[in-house]
Amino acid sequence: MFKIYASIKKELLLLVNDRVGLALMFVMPLLLVFIITIIQDSVYKVVNENRIPLLVMNQDEGILGERLINVLTESGLFEIDSVAGKSEQVLKSELLARGKMIALYVPKSFSAGLESNAGDVSKILMKDLGLEYDSTESASVEIPALTFYNDPVLQENYTYSVMGVIQSYLSVIENSLMIDNMYAEMDLGARSESLKDKMIQNRVKINKVVATNNKSMAVPNSTQHNVPAWTIFAMFFMVVSLGSNIVKERVNGSFLRLKTMPTSFMLVMFSKMSVYVLVAILQVILTFSMGMWILPRLGLPELTLPTNLLAFGSVVFISSMAAVSYALMIGSIARTQEQANGFGAVSIIIFGAIGGILVPTFVMPSYMQLVSNFSPLHWCLEGFYILFLKGGSWQELKSVFLFLGIFILLCQLCTYFKLKIEKII
Repeated sequence: MFKIYASIKKELLLLVNDRVGLALMFVMPLLLVFIITIIQDSVYKVVNENRIPLLVMNQDEGILGERLINVLTESGLFEIDSVAGKSEQVLKSELLARGKMIALYVPKSFSAGLESNAGDVSKILMKDLGLEYDSTESASVEIPALTFYNDPVLQENYTYSVMGVIQSYLSVIENSLMIDNMYAEMDLGARSESLKDKMIQNRVKINKVVATNNKSMAVPNSTQHNVPAWTIFAMFFMVVSLGSNIVKERVNGSFLRLKTMPTSFMLVMFSKMSVYVLVAILQVILTFSMGMWILPRLGLPELTLPTNLLAFGSVVFISSMAAVSYALMIGSIARTQEQANGFGAVSIIIFGAIGGILVPTFVMPSYMQLVSNFSPLHWCLEGFYILFLKGGSWQELKSVFLFLGIFILLCQLCTYFKLKIEKII
């Protein structure tokens, strides 16, 4: 027991003296979680909460252009900012000068074109139904196109989403105008209002429900996504400290000297693993505490822990073991500290990129989603997501424990055989 205590104490002293390693393992995750969660929260608010800033230049000579603007304003989705001027070039210049993202230009003959098209449609319908209508031919006015401007940096899918919303409200105006014309042709006057109201009320509603097995789970937010993800990333970055530590002890002969001492080499490795698993768990405690108590004070969503604390603790432990085992393997394979630091850091970034830390896996091509299954960070993240976002059970965590268990075993075997070949053990 005394040997275990002495060995662990030695590893703790080595760790405390490694200031760069401590900074990477404790300062970096706090900064990552803090900065990226703030950035991601702004994205969530733009998509889910904030109104979309929209510059509008209305040159329509009728009333329908103003009606379209009123409908967009009343929808609550847009923050309309009118632009004075007579040309589209002025609107484009204002878009770039004000730093806005999207703008809408309504041309002069917008109302005339809609009214003409609605009249033509109503006459065709009445003719097909065998009803009497005013057959006097009138010159048709082509519906002029609205012009939608967007900043070049705006993502294309977001642009088409906004255009789709505007198109849906424009369809409401077109259908309303067509009904008015039909009733006017039949001398029914204001009776069209009841039909329009009924058509609006009969729209199929879509209820949005978050798919989770736990009804008490909070709605997924930027904190729940980013705190676990970047904590895992930081846990695996211990490869810089532990990996270089292993290399240094191999190169300076510390491992060989241990063979001449009355202690077991496996005891030394066990001490290293125990200390760094403890460090990884401490990383989780620090970053998750920040998500629970500090981020909410800055106006960010609060991190809500899963109700199954035993499963949560198990995922934290196996993720810590995976990070430590990988660091030991890199340290046993690398010949110099530079190799351990360089390859270890770059490999973690690659694992993070393909594993869903940097970019969500669901937006990746299908072949990259397949490749992501070989990243240990992907399975660590999947374990946290199952608990935090889906309220998952032990059954759903089975694949996470299986892959990480295999990964830990392979890393430990590689470490053992490499040190065995070098006759260190």
